[in-house]
Amino acid sequence: MPNPSVSTATPTTVPDAGSATSQRVRARGPVAPDTPIGAPTADGAPRPSIRINPWEDTVVNSHGLHPCSRYVELYWLGILGPSTTLLLRRLTYGLEVNPTGFQLDLAETAAALGLGDRLSRNAPFHRSLHRLVTFGLARAEGPDTLAVRTMIPPLPLRHLQRLPGSLQRSHAQWQAEQRLHPVEQMQRRARRLAAGLAASGTPRPEIEERLTRWQFHPAVAFRAAEEAVGLDLGELG
Repeated sequence: MPNPSVSTATPTTVPDAGSATSQRVRARGPVAPDTPIGAPTADGAPRPSIRINPWEDTVVNSHGLHPCSRYVELYWLGILGPSTTLLLRRLTYGLEVNPTGFQLDLAETAAALGLGDRLSRNAPFHRSLHRLVTFGLARAEGPDTLAVRTMIPPLPLRHLQRLPGSLQRSHAQWQAEQRLHPVEQMQRRARRLAAGLAASGTPRPEIEERLTRWQFHPAVAFRAAEEAVGLDLGELG
């Protein structure tokens, strides 16, 4: 899990790459990949592996969100579904270890994600691969090559409107926080985490210790812990 204190500050809107797929996603919403990913070879035999390459997009890579971030778990998950979200994270990890790309064993990966060992075009694993392309998080480059984003943009409005009302309100708060100074963003995150710990019965010293362990500034951790247990900070000077 990403460190809770690490900022995922991102502009409210991140332009998509100039690729044809990205342009179609903006214009019409999700689109099906032009070429089936992992389709059988010319002789009809199952394709054992595909090539995974990084999708080079300087705008999104500079300002996007990591697939393992809390943002993705809160907002993209409900749109992509758990299997596709886990697959995206698995591919991103592979690209972190192999920055220039790697071969993905299809059967092994499907089994590792609990998606069975069937590799037909309509198998759950292939549907997850196709959903990455459909939602603009990967780009098909033929039946045996997939370019995958290592950083992804914030959820488009058309998808955000499909989420439960509580998540839509939470997302609006997230957007508002992106306009704040980074220090204030950190203070707000610390207060939220401290309040959650206090609500679960965690004592004040442990709240402060945990926030410090999560790399919040000691002064921020101290103040958030004090506020969470309802002490009068004015009396403390």
